Amino acid sequence: MGVPPTRAKPRAWGRVGAGGTPQRRVAQTPRPQHQRRGQLHPGAWWLWSLSLGTAATRTTNPLLLTLLITVSAYVVATRRPDTPWSRSYGAFVKLALAVLLIRLLFATVLGSPIPGTHTLLTLPELPLPPWAQGIRLGGEVTAEALTFALYDGLKLATLLICVGAANALANPSRLLKSLPGALYELGVAVVVALTFAPNLIADVQRLRAARRLRGRPDKGVRGLLHVGLPVLEGALERSVALAAAMDARGYGRTAQVPTAVRRTTAALTLGGLLGVCAGTYGLLTAEGGTYGLPVLLTGLTAALAGLRLGGRRSPRTRYRPDRWDVRAWLVVASGVAVAALLTIAATRDPASLHPGVVPLVAPTLPLWPAAGVLLGLLPAFVAPDPKEPS
Repeated sequence: MGVPPTRAKPRAWGRVGAGGTPQRRVAQTPRPQHQRRGQLHPGAWWLWSLSLGTAATRTTNPLLLTLLITVSAYVVATRRPDTPWSRSYGAFVKLALAVLLIRLLFATVLGSPIPGTHTLLTLPELPLPPWAQGIRLGGEVTAEALTFALYDGLKLATLLICVGAANALANPSRLLKSLPGALYELGVAVVVALTFAPNLIADVQRLRAARRLRGRPDKGVRGLLHVGLPVLEGALERSVALAAAMDARGYGRTAQVPTAVRRTTAALTLGGLLGVCAGTYGLLTAEGGTYGLPVLLTGLTAALAGLRLGGRRSPRTRYRPDRWDVRAWLVVASGVAVAALLTIAATRDPASLHPGVVPLVAPTLPLWPAAGVLLGLLPAFVAPDPKEPS
């Protein structure tokens, strides 16, 4: 029996070169897309999370605050990538629980200025000197004081969880690329600070697992001493490698700009930041409601113009910069809508967003503010799935 003939793979030939020799056609590989699949602009995630945090500051209703936490947790669960920095959400949740418990503990031990008639328990009260008036240790613990502390602590806990959602969803290194040139040095420091803790935790887990495999102790003071030195050594090596990479890529290189441009940049930036502070103070006070918003917008415009001019001093290139596409606009719009609706509801119906504690009233869930909070779920459906292949 003969060997069956194999079918040769057809070869693609292009034009004929010099001397009649055919030239092989080189396959044209597609250029990489401008933005990889499964990635959203990190600034959109931060604006969405900060908008939810702004909405949390407008209410003390525990039902609405719990709904905000649920919305952020669902978006994080569905759109969080599998990276070391994305695991920080659990740490922020634990920190929020700790803040809530500390707030309740302070209200129990140090008392509260909120009067109450429903006494839950009476602690031994310690006498304090006359100069410590207004502070007490122990005494009666009322249900009104604990409820007020619970509402206040839950609002701060919700704000921390919203910030944790931004840390879990936004890539810090890609956020650094999106910053203006004037904030590049500050952005590098923030990125190093944000990425150092997750890498430190990963090193500790890796070294403890290695010690367990070798049958050595990984807990207690002895285990901590044996694990701490390699972790610190690894952190130092990463810092040196980061400094070497930044130096090799020309970090710190500045361009020559005229003196007038430098002075204009400093005046716009400083004046704009002062305007933002004055406008924010005006919005938080009852007397500054008329001038607060115009001063805030004017200061914000001047600060942005100063940052734009300051970017000329630190020229740098961006490899495959992130686009601000339609999905980023939808994500930001959903967060801004939540903040706007709860701000309007706080002015029109303050009783539903701030349930009273004297006398104690059971909180109710207002329908249209709750429906506005549910708009924050939009990123879970429009944002790209990070688990999709690139």
